[in-house]
Amino acid sequence: MLKKRVAIQDFAAESRLFNQRALVALLGVVALFCLIIYNQYQLQVVSYQDYRTRSEGNRIKVVPMAPNRGLIFDRNGILLAENRPVFSLELVPEQVKDMPATLEALAELIDISAEQRDSFVKQVQAQRRFNSIALKEQLNDTEVAILAANQHRFAGVTVEARLSRHYPFADLFTHALGYIGRINSRELQQLELDGEAANYAASRDIGKIGLERFYQRELHGTMGYQEVEVNNRGRAIRVLRSVPAVSGKNIHLALDVGLQLTAQQVLQQQRGAIVAIDPRDGAVLAFYSNPSYDPNLFIHGISSTNYNALLNSRDKPLINRVTQGTYPPASTIKPHLALLGLETNTVTADTKIWDPGFYMLPNADHRFRDHLRGGHGWVDVYKAMMKSCDTYFYELGVKLGIDRISDYMGKMGFGEKTGIDILEESSGIMPSRPWKRARYNQPWYPGDTVPLSIGQSYWTSTPLQLVVATAVLLNKGKLARPHLVSHFSDEQTKTALTPQVNQVIDVVNPKNWDVVMDTMHQTVKDIGGTAHRAFSGTSYDSAGKTGTAQLAAIAQGEEYDAEKVDERLRDNAMYVGYAPYDKPSILIAVALENAGGGSANAAPIARQMMDYYFTAGVNQHE
Repeated sequence: MLKKRVAIQDFAAESRLFNQRALVALLGVVALFCLIIYNQYQLQVVSYQDYRTRSEGNRIKVVPMAPNRGLIFDRNGILLAENRPVFSLELVPEQVKDMPATLEALAELIDISAEQRDSFVKQVQAQRRFNSIALKEQLNDTEVAILAANQHRFAGVTVEARLSRHYPFADLFTHALGYIGRINSRELQQLELDGEAANYAASRDIGKIGLERFYQRELHGTMGYQEVEVNNRGRAIRVLRSVPAVSGKNIHLALDVGLQLTAQQVLQQQRGAIVAIDPRDGAVLAFYSNPSYDPNLFIHGISSTNYNALLNSRDKPLINRVTQGTYPPASTIKPHLALLGLETNTVTADTKIWDPGFYMLPNADHRFRDHLRGGHGWVDVYKAMMKSCDTYFYELGVKLGIDRISDYMGKMGFGEKTGIDILEESSGIMPSRPWKRARYNQPWYPGDTVPLSIGQSYWTSTPLQLVVATAVLLNKGKLARPHLVSHFSDEQTKTALTPQVNQVIDVVNPKNWDVVMDTMHQTVKDIGGTAHRAFSGTSYDSAGKTGTAQLAAIAQGEEYDAEKVDERLRDNAMYVGYAPYDKPSILIAVALENAGGGSANAAPIARQMMDYYFTAGVNQHE
């Protein structure tokens, strides 16, 4: 008979297990409750400000406001660069659902060229999608009306009124003022590297060349902003807070509109440059490169047709000939060489040499001809300068040697940038032994020094360098850094720039400097001087030096015939001069490409510039 099994339950063990599980569950509930409390604390206490800011961000939009660009005036307060209101068609890519369809629809309403569309697409690819980008600028009244009537059809499309740069004198000041244009990706990257990108959040343009580029920071100003309450569609309801933008500083130049117009008129169609400075402090009074071009073409994006026409022109209007045109200075450097000869006692004011019409190095058969076939006979430094006798300076240059010439002329500024307040500047070439070795891997020969002594051969200079170096003569060894800007101004203040004048050459004998000045005076005043005819009958007393730079190679024994030489290889005409002779207040350099002799072509132009200065403009400059 089977025994019946009796199940014995351990209630105490079960109770302990239950209690353990209940405790674990309770701890889990408490932990979760604590986590919820902690999370709420983080959201409502620790991260309150952050989430509040985000919440406000959904309701408040910060709209940057571009500052007004500073204006540019001439020395008499005449406006040279202004800001004009223009209307533009703009799109925010982030808000446009179908960009190609939108562009097609807009093109049906107003005329949008393929070039404008291509430029817009490139900007969309280069900029942030939430930025407003202009599709077409300078809308006329009819286009504005059409777009306003159809704006409800296009999300993210607006017609904006903005201030745009304008140059009322068109091509007259281009190479000095420069121009502004749209900020490209490279410039934006540089702004970010400089930590200035935030200040350009609402700006579209930046200085590209000239003063507009050099003084970009001063002209741009400081960005402002508005805090705007927006609805669920992103449209502004009201302005909550506004911080106005600070306009850029106004720039006042030393340039004179009348003198600049005179430069343009006297050059006419001639390729070349005119620059005039006040030799006492380096203030630039006239700064004209010819041919020029209208900078307004670049403001809203120049067409490829117009740009290629400028770029491929034989006359190279894009080159600033005042600071980038490098020309053999020719005989205009003879005063500088004469001074070096006097200061080193290589010659004296009484030293005379015989000029038979040519010069020959010892033990050589090559003749370096003088411009006067029969020669000038016995000449001293006065006659040599007045008649521009090449033979005298050939011999002087060889006696001095390339080392002394190169070092001395370098101190006067040749072969170095002048430091004028624009960035587009060439240094020219002041040859030396190391320069020739590095350039041609050849030694310097005495025969190289001979043509160099009359400003030919490897020596090149910009017109601006020439006036700066000549000012060193007038100031007895002091170099005045040239500058276009005289002062800045805003609504409250006026800040003048301090001229930089430094002693660069030690004066051995002040009388030597007077001798050189006197030789330049005789060049103009003496009836036999090369500049006498050009300045005959003036009401003011001036001095100067003519120069003729030979470009075409002429075989020994042959005469130069301009009619047989290609027009682009004909002689350059050069002149540098100043007035009044006793207290110079204006110093002018003229460089004319392929014009012929300096005395017949460049000197008369300098005379017309000085005539204006001492008649119409004298009270403004003194």
